[in-house]
Amino acid sequence: MPQITLLSQETIDKIAAGEVVERPSSVVKELVENAIDAKASAVTVEIKEGGISFIRITDNGCGIERAQVPLAFLRHSTSKIKSIEDLLCVRSLGFRGEALSSIAAVSQVELITKTNGELTGTRYVIEGSKEKENEEVGAPDGTTFIVRNLFYNTPARRKFLKTAQTEGNYIGDLMERLALSHPDVSFKFISNGQAKLHTSGNSNEKDLIYHVYGRDITAALLPVHAENELFSVHGFIGKPVVSRGNRNYESYFINGRYIKSSLLSKAVEEAYKGFLMQHQYPFCVLYFTFDSELLDVNVHPTKMELRFSSNEEIYRRLYQIIRDALTHKELIPDVPVEAKKEQTRAPIPAHTPEPFEKRRIQQIREAVRADSPYEIKYPERDRHAEAENLGVFEKLLGGQTGKKTVPVSETVPDVKSPSSPEILHGEVVQEQSAYMATETPAVYIQQTLLEQDKEFLTADAAKSHRIIGQLFDTYWLIEYEDKLFVIDQHAAHEKVLYERTMARVRTQEFSSQALSPPVILTLSAEEQEMLARYGDVIRQFGYEIEPFGGKEYAVNAIPAEFDGIDPERMLLEMLDDFSGISGREAPEQILEKVASLSCKAAVKGGSRLSRTEAERLIDELLTLENPYHCPHGRPTIISMSRYEIEKKFKRIV
Repeated sequence: MPQITLLSQETIDKIAAGEVVERPSSVVKELVENAIDAKASAVTVEIKEGGISFIRITDNGCGIERAQVPLAFLRHSTSKIKSIEDLLCVRSLGFRGEALSSIAAVSQVELITKTNGELTGTRYVIEGSKEKENEEVGAPDGTTFIVRNLFYNTPARRKFLKTAQTEGNYIGDLMERLALSHPDVSFKFISNGQAKLHTSGNSNEKDLIYHVYGRDITAALLPVHAENELFSVHGFIGKPVVSRGNRNYESYFINGRYIKSSLLSKAVEEAYKGFLMQHQYPFCVLYFTFDSELLDVNVHPTKMELRFSSNEEIYRRLYQIIRDALTHKELIPDVPVEAKKEQTRAPIPAHTPEPFEKRRIQQIREAVRADSPYEIKYPERDRHAEAENLGVFEKLLGGQTGKKTVPVSETVPDVKSPSSPEILHGEVVQEQSAYMATETPAVYIQQTLLEQDKEFLTADAAKSHRIIGQLFDTYWLIEYEDKLFVIDQHAAHEKVLYERTMARVRTQEFSSQALSPPVILTLSAEEQEMLARYGDVIRQFGYEIEPFGGKEYAVNAIPAEFDGIDPERMLLEMLDDFSGISGREAPEQILEKVASLSCKAAVKGGSRLSRTEAERLIDELLTLENPYHCPHGRPTIISMSRYEIEKKFKRIV
């Protein structure tokens, strides 16, 4: 019989480390969260070979007192909680006291730290949970951790790591999440000597989104701000045009911590239904504040998951908040005639502006202070950018190139960043970042101007629509202002039918058209079961179905809206679809069946409409909450600017 023995402390430490330290990104996460809990306002993370051979994390936080340094590396030693009662109201990112002990068990760790009240700092070296050095050194306030040769003493675990490039990418993604979760902290991430991320810590979430996700996404954001008795939320959601094929662009932060929550994801994704195509997911960066009594954060060692105490109510409230943010907005995608290079992320600013950037900053300062024309000189190769930006600045500074200007602070209220020139009361201040000086304001200026554009689908705008004609018997071309709008007649009509049907569902006002003679259906046993289960719902939409003997059923009437379609085929397809519905999701999925029915009844592409019918279709779109997408999420309208068209014809060079 096998003998029962006690494991050695070294073995215990390595087993425990496996719960906390899975890969290099786990080390970075734990140490950066400790730095944030230590009130650091600046954190620098440097790695080599994906963090496998070298990780250095430096912060300007409160540091660790010399006498407490060895204690910090013992298991379950922490300054975050004192008793089990503290777990109910914990607000820090880390509190279990396992991080340093676990990291030290599987790597070679060097710590240099100093508190504000000490004259000198402490250098502490520990390898495989064994103390090697503890000495006094000169050091600045704050803490630096150097972690070398991760899993050097557990080769079985090291061989399961992925390539250095992949592990480095994991750390890069983590740093972006940490930066987004703490906009008041300046983060710098360096990989193999190259700066990958550098944020200003100016508390501007939109600045952060620009740095992480780039210009295109930043220009297509909708703000979210709401508060109720359960939670408060603020942040941004993306217009449907920036959807993705996975959930990687959904970011949720609760009380300063990045978390993954199927409840929050489901609420947001359901709110986007009808705005996105199937299997597409929205972009969002949402910051939640919950009362700690409504959360259980002690669910998972990495604290990536948590539990809520009021799931259904939280789901309902968040769904409505996102839905309200999406509806009644101009969501027509602007399609450029000329394809442009995709820019996913903002370049990292250099420490020192290049000479031409210095000259440009100087010209901006002189132009604003002297109340002179806002002119910016570009190199010969940037003539296009000069023409485009001059048009933007002319509009901002009074709509002309003369002496009359408008105070920039009144026109661009969002352009505030310590890492870029802040334009306040006609004065340019702070020029730490040349890139942000010339690029970030343009993003916000462009977004501000886009938001000021007149909406296309309004009663007033409809008076100025100039219908050019029908293209391919499918698309209607309409000129309005300086844009060409293209309407897909099938998607638009499908949306109108869907909204009409849903309105009747809400008001319980249905109309039917009688079929003479009735349509006789022969149903299988499964189809009869579906009809018995969902018959009441089907009849609500205007169907009249009754037994006709044996397996036969008579369809006496169909919804009045669905004229000109095959009622037999439509009902059989609907009953087949119902077989895949679960009881809990039935109401939502039945609405999807209505959407598919609308698709079948809508005017098809390739059908010629008269101008009067097209005008009537546009008028009906004006009455809808979301006229920009069909029930399946496809766009009903796209637009192209005059500038892009003239650029394609080389009128603008």
